[in-house]
Amino acid sequence: MPIAKRVAAEFLGTFWLVFGGCGSAVLAAAFPQLGIGFAGVALAFGLTVLTMAYAVGHISGAHFNPAVTIGLLFGKRFPAKDVVPYIVAQVIGGAVAGFVLYQIASGKAGFSTAGGFASNGFGDHSPGGYTMAAAFLIEVVMTFVFLIVIMGATDGRAPAGFAPIAIGLCLTLIHLISIPVDNTSVNPARSTGVALFAGGWAIGQLWLFWLAPIIGGALGGFVYTWLGEAKPDIVGEIAA
Repeated sequence: MPIAKRVAAEFLGTFWLVFGGCGSAVLAAAFPQLGIGFAGVALAFGLTVLTMAYAVGHISGAHFNPAVTIGLLFGKRFPAKDVVPYIVAQVIGGAVAGFVLYQIASGKAGFSTAGGFASNGFGDHSPGGYTMAAAFLIEVVMTFVFLIVIMGATDGRAPAGFAPIAIGLCLTLIHLISIPVDNTSVNPARSTGVALFAGGWAIGQLWLFWLAPIIGGALGGFVYTWLGEAKPDIVGEIAA
């Protein structure tokens, strides 16, 4: 598949992830009487990945996330020459989603980004008041597990056709665990897309939501490569 089509698919998938996930947080999470809350936002993020993985996964591999792209590089599943084009497309997709969401949200009287505009944060900007160290650790751990699930679900020995379900449910669970800590990133493009429009502290704290997910993703890719290198006879015994 030509690189142009693959990066276009990454742009589209990341746009949908940021627009759908952050859009649910900005527009619907605390909607009067019918707010979907943390659980609804977590499900929205999972559904964005699940739906787009089925829609364009066969075109680009459905990364939609710089940490996933780098994790797959470390996991020997993705060529180094395509890393930068993928990440550029993902970041642009997230930024365009943030722009569209901002235009919609600002159509309501009294709208302000003072509440964070679904940005990730720690300390005073953490939903639960968690420290920078806590946010860093949970981002590393959650992204690490995310890569393990992604690589395991897409392994040639795994049941075919179910990978998007496992990956989408994993992202939902990740959000259920970590939204109170830092609004959940595990995805630098998601963090950047809304921070650009929130400005101020969201930009100032954005470094953590690049560094921690990339570390976690790289570790996850590396560990799964080691873990998944089972000898054929051992794999056969497990399957039996």
